[in-house]
Amino acid sequence: MTITAPPTPVQTDEKNEIIFPQGEFWSDEPPLESNLHLRQIVLLIECLEWLWQHRDDYFATGNLTIYYSPNQKKSEFFRGPDFFVVLGTTRNQNRRSWVVWQEDGKYPNVIIEILSDSTAKVDREEKKQIYQDTFRTPDYFWFDPDSLEFQGFTLISGTYQPLEPTEAGWLWSQQLGLYLGIYEDKLRYFTPDGQLVFHPSEVATQEKQRAEQEKQRADQLAQKLRELGINPDEI
Repeated sequence: MTITAPPTPVQTDEKNEIIFPQGEFWSDEPPLESNLHLRQIVLLIECLEWLWQHRDDYFATGNLTIYYSPNQKKSEFFRGPDFFVVLGTTRNQNRRSWVVWQEDGKYPNVIIEILSDSTAKVDREEKKQIYQDTFRTPDYFWFDPDSLEFQGFTLISGTYQPLEPTEAGWLWSQQLGLYLGIYEDKLRYFTPDGQLVFHPSEVATQEKQRAEQEKQRADQLAQKLRELGINPDEI
């Protein structure tokens, strides 16, 4: 079951109120351009989830439809962002889409589009305009995993202004409290003091390496003790 656009709302005669349709609205996004795009989106989600593992006041996802205006024709053609974060909400992973009027009117605080040949023009123009004028999303970024083009904007007085990169080419997200920048040809997060935010698999690799190093040091110490005629098991 897919819903390309929510049903038209019902307008009451007495109060001139718009009654928004209720129920489930399923995401209706086209397939991702490539495995490269998929891996980039998953990387952004999983790194943020690891960093914010003790937080329950946000929702981060990718390639999910946002239903925001049941009576707006553009909704019939508009597709969800490649990656977005909503703050001040619940970390409910069972959402089938993001329905603004069922989420206390909340729009994304941060949006990142992963550019491709077929979507770049829309991401730079039409979607940027929607995110600025309708969503009022404070931080908007786009990244091309092939050319490594990376640009970001922040909403100032209702208009997107380009973010100034650091010497390393990173861009600051006030909403996330993190830098975004390119590391090994991938878009990654960096802490305010410049530390890379690791992926859980990288953390596991580091812990394994530390354990191996500690074992090597222990083995070397035991060998030296044996050379001195000392049984390390008796210490």
